Amino acid sequence: MPNLETVAIVGAGFSGALLAVNVLREAGPSTVLIDRREVFGRGIAYSAPNPSHLLNVRAGNMSAFVDQPRHFSDWCIAHGHGDGTSFVERRRYGAYIGDLLAQSVASADGRLALVRAEALHAEVTADGVVVTLASGGCVIADALVLAMGNLPPQSPPALRDAGLPADLHVADPWGGSFTHGLGVGDTVMLLGSGLTMVDVALSLESAGFSGRIIAMSRRGLLPHRHEAGVPPGDRKARPSLPASRLLHDIRRRAEAIGWRSAIDELRPFTRDLWRGADPAELARFLRHLRPWWDIHRHRLAPPVADRIAAMQARGQLQVVAGKPSAFADTGRGGVAVSWRPRGAAADTSLDIRRVINCTGPLGQLDDAPDPLLQGLLADGLARADPTGLGLDVDSESRLIGADGLVNTRLFALGPLTRGAFWEIVAVPDIRQQVWQVARTLAQTHWVGGEGL
Repeated sequence: MPNLETVAIVGAGFSGALLAVNVLREAGPSTVLIDRREVFGRGIAYSAPNPSHLLNVRAGNMSAFVDQPRHFSDWCIAHGHGDGTSFVERRRYGAYIGDLLAQSVASADGRLALVRAEALHAEVTADGVVVTLASGGCVIADALVLAMGNLPPQSPPALRDAGLPADLHVADPWGGSFTHGLGVGDTVMLLGSGLTMVDVALSLESAGFSGRIIAMSRRGLLPHRHEAGVPPGDRKARPSLPASRLLHDIRRRAEAIGWRSAIDELRPFTRDLWRGADPAELARFLRHLRPWWDIHRHRLAPPVADRIAAMQARGQLQVVAGKPSAFADTGRGGVAVSWRPRGAAADTSLDIRRVINCTGPLGQLDDAPDPLLQGLLADGLARADPTGLGLDVDSESRLIGADGLVNTRLFALGPLTRGAFWEIVAVPDIRQQVWQVARTLAQTHWVGGEGL
């Protein structure tokens, strides 16, 4: 009964690179790590060169390894990046993951290969998985792991339908420069008011833009800042409530101990609550509670929060609650925006120089531009989860196909599995998932194409 011999991982950002490292640590199969990016181990999040872009978790909780909680803190100290208690620049974390990957390649004795290419298609055969590359070659493996991270953002329909040129509409703020050509008197609109908006606003300021920035979202909510000394909640057991009543319960707890504590105390139970809820309950959560969850759960480093507050105080940044309904090219190097303030009965208008989509990662798989994902969905090897947030997987992160059956050769990691696990976009959660999948890959045997 032969052991699993080779695993292919598509995506060499945090999730994929860390899985490759952990597979080697677990004495697992040979690994082929595939990514079209020039640099492996960083992904979009940790490639940001701007020193203003900080981790939104303290270094002490950002170790790559479940069994070595001080690993990143010790790396920071060794490299002169603080004492492990601060909010480190994201580019430093990218360097940390890059170091881990480089060390693994050096010590792997040929069992870890890095392939720079775009994966176009995957075919599951009786003997394994064949991954076709844009370069014309292919990678043959016994299992495939999808670790592509967050999918690229998609602009709202009204903005897509407007057909604005690239100088007026930046669909993906991480796809290139969005500061070129802006003048002192210009107004820039950022669609969204979450973490992506914060990054873009800081980048505009760092680039010397002194004009007006308007951040618009339906509720006009900003992520909260990390505060020291906030008392933790004291939940001792998982709440046994449906989502509709849980929403009321969290609001009640928030009144007593604050939103941050009310949400943080649920963390030990979040995954079980999510996986135990039916689709209707999850839909109610996403519709009513998600915005409040996000701003209290995914918070800003204090230095970042201070800069955003200063930009608001001097009038450079204005956060508004409303919904845009139409965008039109003025023909004079600008955009006319029709939008309705929250609670208002009629639209109002605004002239801006450029609109930047900051709504965050794409959540609907049907619109994903990735050919590998689209092929897996079209072939029935994968399906969207009931919430539509990502791929449907079982508790071991194995893909569930259109027939409702688990495919023992296909796995997914990180944000792609958000619909199944919800809390799976931050390092502390992903590292646990990666460790579990690495152990599964190391321990799995194959007989006749079935995992035992």
